[in-house]
Amino acid sequence: MKRLAITALLVASAACAQAQEDPPLDCSNQITQSDMNQCSYLDYERADKELNAVYRQAVRSQEEMDKQAAEMNPAYVGALKALKKAQRAWIDYRDGHCDGVGYAGVGGSIQPLLINGCLARLTENRTKELRELIEGLGN
Repeated sequence: MKRLAITALLVASAACAQAQEDPPLDCSNQITQSDMNQCSYLDYERADKELNAVYRQAVRSQEEMDKQAAEMNPAYVGALKALKKAQRAWIDYRDGHCDGVGYAGVGGSIQPLLINGCLARLTENRTKELRELIEGLGN
């Protein structure tokens, strides 16, 4: 058990030393497929972070819409429920669709780039849709 812990520590130390020797990732000048894959993942992470922020705004917007609807007639309440249902369905669609897109490069080093690019693109589109929902039909 002690030997396993020491081995793990040595492997982690070697990985840290290697990471310190590698130049920092420059997504404005991607050279290797690995760089492209990493940068595409960073693009997706950025898009996902923005989506989550806008989704929280959309939740508040739909809660307010439900509050106003309840004042007119409790049977009209359902905006938040519809948003959550749509978001869950969209996540399933996005993940499945992008997995399918990745099969164009299955087994190759480009597969992560294809998947990440798809995830980022669809996430950005969904963020736009949520903003439109928040702004309402009149805008």
